[in-house]
Amino acid sequence: MSFLGYAQLHMQMGLTAFEPATHARLGAVTRVTEVPNGMLVPAQVANKTQTLLDHVLFALKHEGVNMQVLAQALPKVPAQDMVTAIHAAPTGVYIRVACFLWEFFNNTELQGLPAIAGPTVDVFDTRRYITTKGTRNAKWRVNFNGLGSLRYCVTVERTPAIEALLAADILGSAQRFVADLAPMAAERAMSWAYLHETHSSFAIEKELPSHSKAEAFVALLRQASQAALLDEAYLVDLQNVCMTNQLDHAAEYRHQQNWLRGPLRGAVGITYVPPPPEWVPELMDELLAFANEAPKQINPLVCAAVVSFAFVFIHPFMDGNGRLSRFLFHHALCRSGQWGDGLLLPVSVAMKRNESAYLAALQSYSKPARQAWNVTWLGDDAFDFALKADASVYRYWDATACVAFGLEMAQQALQKDLKEETDFLAQFDALFKTVDERFDVRGRDLTTLVLSCLQNKGKVSANQRKKFSDTVQAAVFDALEDEWQRLFAIVE
Repeated sequence: MSFLGYAQLHMQMGLTAFEPATHARLGAVTRVTEVPNGMLVPAQVANKTQTLLDHVLFALKHEGVNMQVLAQALPKVPAQDMVTAIHAAPTGVYIRVACFLWEFFNNTELQGLPAIAGPTVDVFDTRRYITTKGTRNAKWRVNFNGLGSLRYCVTVERTPAIEALLAADILGSAQRFVADLAPMAAERAMSWAYLHETHSSFAIEKELPSHSKAEAFVALLRQASQAALLDEAYLVDLQNVCMTNQLDHAAEYRHQQNWLRGPLRGAVGITYVPPPPEWVPELMDELLAFANEAPKQINPLVCAAVVSFAFVFIHPFMDGNGRLSRFLFHHALCRSGQWGDGLLLPVSVAMKRNESAYLAALQSYSKPARQAWNVTWLGDDAFDFALKADASVYRYWDATACVAFGLEMAQQALQKDLKEETDFLAQFDALFKTVDERFDVRGRDLTTLVLSCLQNKGKVSANQRKKFSDTVQAAVFDALEDEWQRLFAIVE
């Protein structure tokens, strides 16, 4: 099977970049044809791809932009091949993009160039990718419009699922929903959201926070509304609030190699190895530059998902990264200026309910990244880590799956969690009020019974009737069920 483009570059050059998810290969077709696992290429096109540069140009034209492969492949393309190709087509779109990236990845300039002409072209096709306004390079008449910079950039493809979620205007719908609530109802809904966001974020980490720690994390979430500029010192302060054990408090970014592990023993139990500690400061500088600016340039929910997952993948602290990543989701929304002060979408509640999908989104990057390391088990909890790849595997990655998950969780947080809880609170008020007006019942007892009735679809259980038989009239139990039927039962 004859491969072309990124698959051929990866195989022929033995790159340590992630293997391309799709493959272009020779096929019995008359034109380049997309198929489920890639594309088929006719012989007349395939025969033109003889050199490394030919495969680069084919990939840029037909397969999009894979910065990780390009970062490893372009430094191996001879400078003379680049110069010869640009002389042959000084207005060519893809050769100009290739030359622009070649100079960056080689940290040197090509010599003996012709006059570069033609309209300015985007590196990332705006029809295929979510992009920024970009930064123009006058020499090559190229606009780098990726999510991030040339030193750290993620890609997000405009899949049908993502496009549909973006069209749903989740943030706008959430704002309108809360604005339509009575002030007291809105306040109670947000109180519920902050509390349950806190408990769900800790629960994802398999931890139950103390009352004081929960209060501290709620206060932390409320800080997101301040939309402060992110830097190392600020993140250290946040990490200290997140961690229940003071011995785990950080003073700065980590100086040790850390790793994540599953239940299996030995090296096979290591599920993810984040970048070496000496790479963390620069990666974090790049990520925070994006996190501070991008929420005002692209859809805030896209930015929130990118920042949240990128933070986890860099893993700048020895502990607390998961909870901080979910805080950063909220921070990005507030930083955008498109999200009301004090509002909160309980995305961690949705994530906790969809833990398997959350894991799948994480593994879309962490599983191939694990292959960048040779891990040797030395016994007990000791391991030796040898990196097989270069920094490009941490600088450039495809965030499409992570963004799709983040958008879906935001939609669920609005539709299922926030709206359903608001409806529940309204039902509680109505049922409590109508029964309280008819009977003299202790407020605490009536609250418990109303909650039980609502959660049990209009029935007061035999256990509850027995438990409260000494303090509550039997008629109250029947009234609760009758009033629930009158107020909330669906008439078929």
